Amino acid sequence: QVQLVESGGGLVQAGGSLRLSCAASGRTFSNLYMGWFRQAPGKEREFVAAISWSGSSTYYADSMKGRFTISKENGKNTVYLQMNSLKPEDTAVYYCAANRQGLPRISRTYEYWGQGTQVTVSS
Repeated sequence: QVQLVESGGGLVQAGGSLRLSCAASGRTFSNLYMGWFRQAPGKEREFVAAISWSGSSTYYADSMKGRFTISKENGKNTVYLQMNSLKPEDTAVYYCAANRQGLPRISRTYEYWGQGTQVTVSS
């Protein structure tokens, strides 16, 4: 089992920045992918970014590339999502997830999910 706890969400004005954290505990695996997804009200959950457990490979949704950066602090089993130039349309609940199956952009391959953290961007 892998336990995931997100933090760092909140309210920010358009153009601002936030950094989300995801602390992983329990039985972690060297072949894990760690991903961030988001879900806005009335919309489907969408892929944001992912990183391999080693940190050597990163993946981004096209709409987030250049504004969001995913990183991993290996010694602490913590994954971060740095979000810059935030827009009102980035408002959503952001979820951290872990995946042992590969295909890091596909939500159904993720076995473990955090509880989510709300990000609200005001205009």
